[in-house]
Order: sequence, then structure tokens, then C-alpha cells
Amino acid sequence: MNFTRENCERLFSGNTVIQQILKSAPDYRTAKNRLSTYLYDMANMLHIDLMAPKSLEWSLQINCIYALRTIISLRSENLTGYSIMEVLWRLAREEYDSVPDDLSDAFLDDLYHIFIGTTGNSRVYDREIYSVSADRHGREAAIERSEQLDAMAARVAGFMKRYPSGLDDEIRALRAENRARIMRRYGATDAEWNDHRWQLDHIVRTADELGALVTLSDEERSSIARAKVGGLPFGITPYYASLMDDEPHRRRDHAVRAQVIPPADYVASMLRHREDRSHSLDFMMEHDTSPIDLVTRRYPSIVILKPYNTCSQICVYCQRNWEIEDAFCDNARASDEALEAALGWIADHPAVSEVLVTGGDPLIMEDGQIDALMARLADIGHVERIRIGTRTPAVLPQRITSALADSIARYHRPGRREVAIVTHFEHPYEITDEAMGAVQRFKRRGMSVYNQTVFTVENSRRFEIVALRRLLRLIGVDPYYTFNTKGKEETRKYRVPMARLQQEVKEEARLAPGLARTDEPVYNVPRLGKNYIRAEQNHTLLTILPNGSRVYEFHPWEKKLALVDTYIDVDVPIYDYLKELERRGEDIEEYRSIYYYF
Repeated sequence: MNFTRENCERLFSGNTVIQQILKSAPDYRTAKNRLSTYLYDMANMLHIDLMAPKSLEWSLQINCIYALRTIISLRSENLTGYSIMEVLWRLAREEYDSVPDDLSDAFLDDLYHIFIGTTGNSRVYDREIYSVSADRHGREAAIERSEQLDAMAARVAGFMKRYPSGLDDEIRALRAENRARIMRRYGATDAEWNDHRWQLDHIVRTADELGALVTLSDEERSSIARAKVGGLPFGITPYYASLMDDEPHRRRDHAVRAQVIPPADYVASMLRHREDRSHSLDFMMEHDTSPIDLVTRRYPSIVILKPYNTCSQICVYCQRNWEIEDAFCDNARASDEALEAALGWIADHPAVSEVLVTGGDPLIMEDGQIDALMARLADIGHVERIRIGTRTPAVLPQRITSALADSIARYHRPGRREVAIVTHFEHPYEITDEAMGAVQRFKRRGMSVYNQTVFTVENSRRFEIVALRRLLRLIGVDPYYTFNTKGKEETRKYRVPMARLQQEVKEEARLAPGLARTDEPVYNVPRLGKNYIRAEQNHTLLTILPNGSRVYEFHPWEKKLALVDTYIDVDVPIYDYLKELERRGEDIEEYRSIYYYF
């Protein structure tokens, strides 16, 4: 058994009425009908205010009741092919030998919180400290409120101090030592270090090379070596290696190392799936949305153009890294014929007003190649915005030379055509003076720079992304999207429950000034596109599997425009995620409201 009887007893202690309903029913279908009636009656009673608690606890209680009603519904059973009611009925009758083999404490823990939420006793508001006294008004009330806001801001600042950045004086000094050590290893001059061509010529491609620059753990060294033997892409720029601490403890550089050093389970999974032709690594189903080679189209007015199929380094959880042969590999640029055909297709589709040039990383191409591509896109009259997706400001800021910025800026013509840069900073530890310089070279030429962050276990602690957004704004980058980690099996270790991103938006991002929280939290649904998870009407919690994973139904962006299929996906268990945070030293009581985001 993966669960304990003590946790079974705890589950039903959350709502003893539910336990009695289940226990007394002769079969699980009868139990479902009786439980549905009970939940319906409870909701009605709350709506007529006979037993309503304080308004916010009332809202949470109603949400739990509605969530449980949906979870046990016949529709959810049909969509998921799984009956949670049968499991609950057997647990209530202590028929432990008849429950699924993978039934876990994660399942019991999630349901316990929902059960107790239906009673109005969630404990979410036990630490309520910010309310203004009802008997105070005017200046007296304002002063009290201001003092409470000071306390709130101090608490936020306390969290953010835990996340150092490359703009901190201490880290600047550390990075200078790292850079000097790496340059001595290569015998490089300052001029060479600051030349992106030297950086690309010295991409770190093996465990031995990286181990000569920073100390690796045995697991890190082994995983890199196995990835290389298996032919998986791997590469790190010397600049990005200098952002790693020399010790492998990962206390500060955890997000940097995790970005590029593949974990053992990822390597094993990728190698296994490469041999299994029934498993598609094209998680986003781009092949189903590609009307011509190099082009992806999911929305009416924008297309993706992929002219260059490599990057200066490889990010482990990139959605397209399985298509890339290796970091800065030969023959990565699309053929002239394929590129011309793709550009011709865009020219033939006047509905397309925006082109996202991505890859791979298109800014790794030569200046002349970039200029030729920009000129060709600018010649298409109906293209009014060119968006360039690149991670170079974060991993190879030396690439953003004044000459390159000048070349790209020539095509930015206010009132006629916008050129915008979309980059990818994942953690405050990636933000450096060099990165700020790269960003400012675009900004001073009138172009906007936006950021897309992937929300992973490496940047999901309390106020960790808030600290990133704050620094992004200070260096000239507008937060744009925060992506929930893709549901790929290979990157399961990086995944965060969707409820945690919802929690971050409501409880952490909301405390930052408006311009520092302009990004939208999204789940990128395969084939369909972005699902805006801030709006709960865009998705539905269907059920909770025996292993504790929530199953969601995601609604397409065309929801009110066309009858399009929804998408069903399995999340990672909240319980397992919290255990990982606890392993990393977090007080999981700080996250206790996570269960009430559906």
C-alpha cells in the first residue's frame, strides 16, 4: 500500500457526514446519488444564508462543494474513464484490498482538504491579520491600514531577500572570480570573453569540460555523460557556466544548473522514448498545426516562423529541444528553398499580421542572415509586427552587439511596423549587468523587450517569481507570460501543480505594483494554444487520480466562437510537490491554501 490507514481516518475526519453517507450506501452508485444530494442541499443552504460564515470563507466553502460535485459527476467519470466514487466508497467501508494499487497519501491529502473545505473550516484564514477595525474611520482607519501594509511589504521583502541576483554586489564579486577562473582555463582575454563568436567557439559540450570550470556532483557528471553517449543535445556557453557557483550545493544557483544540466530521470526517459515510436516527443502537436515547413499556426493573426534550428545552449525543459541535434550545430539554418516557401506562404495569407521568429534561437544566425530575413518580412505589407524569440540576453548577452541592435532597429517603424524582442529569464540569479546591457541596447533604439518565464520547481517558492519580475522591470524587460511547465513525462521532475501557479498569481504577484506583474499565467495546451488559467472558467477540475494527480479539462481559446474539442491533461500531485519543497527547506504551512485553487 502507498497510503496509511491513519491518513484514511484523517480524510473522513474532514467531513464525517460524507463518511456516513458513503459507509451506509449499499453500492457506490447509490453513494454517489446520496452524496450529490447532500452537496446540493449544502450549497442551497449557503446561498439562502442560513448558516453562512464570513464572506471569503463562504466563497471557499462553495468552491469546495462545487469542485466535489464536479469530481463525482458522471460527466467526469465518462471523460476520465475513472470513478473516484467507487474508491471513496470502498475506503469508507475499509475495503482496503479493493482499492487501486497506486492509491496514495497524495490522493487522501488532496481530498481531505476539499472535504474540510466543504464544512467551512479550511484554516486558510486562521492567520488573518490585515483587516481594518470596523469601528475606525477616516484618518485613524487609514493610518492603521497603512501600518498593516507596511507589515505586509516587510514580509514580502523578507521572502525576496532569499533570492540573490547577479546585480547584488556580493554576487557580482563572485561572478568576477568565476569569470577570471574560466578565462584562465581557456587562456582567454577580456576581448575574447566579450566576443560572442569566442563564446560560441567554446561551448561546453561534455561533463569533463564543465567539470573543469565548476565542481559537479557525481549525479550531474553521470547524467551529462549518459546524455552525450545517448546522443541527446547538450551545451552551455562559458558565460552561462560563469553564473554557476563553484560548489555543487545548488543553494543559490539551483535554477541555473537545472536549466542546462539534465537530471538522470530526464535522460533515461528521453532515451527510452527515442526508441519507442509510439511515443511522440512533439508534445505541443506542432506537426498538426504546421501548414507548411517552418511555419506553425494556432491563431488567426499570428504565425511562428522557425528559420534556425539550434541555440547557443540547450535548455532541459524546452518544448522543442528534441528537434535540435546539438547546441550551435552545423546546418541548423533552414534551406533557402524552404525559407522562401515559408515566407511566400506568409505573403499569401493577408490575415497574418504578426510573425514570431523563433526556433531554435534566430539571433545565433549571422548578422547578414538576420538582416536578410528581417528585410524579407518587412517587404510583406500586411505584417505589422515582427516578434523575435531569443534567449541570448540571458545566456549569451555578448551576441547583442550595437551593430546587431542597429540592424534590427532599422525595421522598427512606429506607426507602420513594430519589432519586439521576447526573451526568457527564469530566475533572479540569471540577471546580470551584461544581460541588462543587452536589453538596453534594444530599448535605447525604441524596441520593447518582453519576458516569458517557465514556472518550474526551481523558481516556484514563495515570492521567487515576484523577485524575478521586480528585477526584469528594473533592467527594462516587461513580464509577458508565465507558462505552467509542459505536461511532458520527460520533464515531470520540473513540474509544478497548476494550483501553485494560480496561488502565486492571487497571493504573491498581487502584492507587487501593477507594472511589475503584467505577465499572464498560461497553460499551453497541445495543438489548441494558450489557456489563461487566471480565469477559472477556462478550465475544469475533473477528478483526482489514486496517485494524487488532479485531472483537468482545458477549454480552447475559441470557446465562445466555435464548438472545438477540449483537452484533458493530468497534473502532478500537490502533496508530492509540497514534499519536495519541504525537502528544500520550505515551511509548507506557507503554502496551505494551495489545495483550494481549482
